[in-house]
Amino acid sequence: MKLPQPSAGPPRVLELKLAAAHAAARVGRQMARHFARLDGLDEEEVDHLSLVASELLSNAVDHGGGAAMETAEADVRMGLVLELGLDYWKLAVSDQGGGEPRDLEKFLAPDALEAALEDERGRGFFLMRQMVDELTVTRSADGRGLTVSVVRRHGHGQ
Repeated sequence: MKLPQPSAGPPRVLELKLAAAHAAARVGRQMARHFARLDGLDEEEVDHLSLVASELLSNAVDHGGGAAMETAEADVRMGLVLELGLDYWKLAVSDQGGGEPRDLEKFLAPDALEAALEDERGRGFFLMRQMVDELTVTRSADGRGLTVSVVRRHGHGQ
């Protein structure tokens, strides 16, 4: 079955609000895959998108407040926004775990391999950076955590 190719026009957007739990991360990844396939994204790009979404959502659970769901605070959320354009996709995942964007700078630099190898954490950012064209970390819109955004440009439908 050949999936439809998107028409020229505004980007298509999927926005999800999820519990900060690994089961919800799996659901978010699956929904992003399904949305991308329906939009006509080729399987190689769907696989890239899925891997990046999985890493970002898992990080949001592990480092972004999801551990609080095991204790007293049971309403910790994460958000996923996927934007699909004709020749790119953009994925942003937000958490509620506090933190400062500058705390992640050593993992985001182009030469971050040394920092990633020396630190117990941060290898996921280094590997993800190899798969995308842009990676940024900002304070989340609600001010309770961080938003990690990535952009990957590609030849849609190739």
